[in-house]
Amino acid sequence: MKIGVISDTHGLLRPEALAALQGCERILHGGDIGSAQILDQLAAIAPVDAVRGNNDLDAPWARELPDCLRLELNGWTVLLVHDMADVAARLDDGIQLVITGHSHKPCIEWRGERLFVNPGSAGRRRFKLPVTLALLQINAQTIEPQLVSLLD
Repeated sequence: MKIGVISDTHGLLRPEALAALQGCERILHGGDIGSAQILDQLAAIAPVDAVRGNNDLDAPWARELPDCLRLELNGWTVLLVHDMADVAARLDDGIQLVITGHSHKPCIEWRGERLFVNPGSAGRRRFKLPVTLALLQINAQTIEPQLVSLLD
C-alpha cells in the first residue's frame, strides 16, 4: 500500500507535490493546510485523512477537522497529529507509526519498533529548510519510508 504524507502546505500545493503523490492509495496531511482547496486537490488523487494545524485553527473550513487521528493502514496503527509536542499525551503501546508536521524539518526515525515520520514542509520554503513530502510503502510486516525533495 503506497501512502503519501504531506504537511505544512500553508495554502500552496506545488505541481511537484501533486506529481510525487500520483499512484498513492491514500494521502495523510499533517496540518497547516491553508485552504480547503488543498484537500480537494489531494482528494482528486486518493482518499485524504487530515488534521488541523495551528494555522488552521481559526479557519471556518477546518472546523470539522480533528486535532488528532488514529487510524489503521494495512495492519499498522497510525497516530497523525500536527505538533510533536502533542504526541506524548496521545501515545500508547498500540501506536506503531507516528506522523507529525509543524517543524518543517523532514525526519524519518525508528525508535525501537515505532516509526516517527515528519514529511517536512511541502509549501513555501521556510528559512533554509528543504521542501519535501514523504512516501510510505506499507506492507503487512514492513514500512519503507522515503523522503521526496520537491525542489532542487
